[in-house]
Amino acid sequence: MRLLIADDHELVRDALRSHFEREAPGTIVRGVGTVSEALKALDDGIAFDILLLDLRMPGMNGLNGLVRLRERYPSLKIALMSGEAKNEDVRLALAHGAVGFLPKTLPGTMLLQALQRMLAGEVFVPDNMAETATQADGNALNGTFTRREREVLDFLLKGQSNKEIARALELEEVTVKLHIRGLCRKLGAKNRTQAAMRAVELGLAR
Repeated sequence: MRLLIADDHELVRDALRSHFEREAPGTIVRGVGTVSEALKALDDGIAFDILLLDLRMPGMNGLNGLVRLRERYPSLKIALMSGEAKNEDVRLALAHGAVGFLPKTLPGTMLLQALQRMLAGEVFVPDNMAETATQADGNALNGTFTRREREVLDFLLKGQSNKEIARALELEEVTVKLHIRGLCRKLGAKNRTQAAMRAVELGLAR
């Protein structure tokens, strides 16, 4: 596993590096202190599996740092970390493509489990934050969808298969799958069925 940790506190970076190297032998960990340094590390060409990004780090400007990183590296898994998390932070982080939200108070064993789950394709939010994530503001989320994602979601809510959606929108089936993957990430869902259910819960059906 190749892990990039972006946190402006060196003690936090060192503690996380020591933990992951001890509990997951063979893990390669690199630490940086700003969003710009994270971008430079990624630009160097190392294929990191996941980035742990401190929400309050210099250069973040709210979630702008996450947006910048996602724009340049859309396929990179990015999880937000924070010493304190507001409900809005959790909702917007997931809406902007984060694969998880990790409180810095999370026990070490749970942190490694969370990392493994996110690498396996799940969206991780601690149990005490799960309700917050589920109650994300539908209007705010809807504004993050691309036109195609919104079209695909409409067909998804009608129970259409990927093949049927592809035919209706005159797209390749693999392209439909990519749009559904984007919807799942933004909705905090594990699969297309859960994405549809989450959309209904958030009042996104039309």
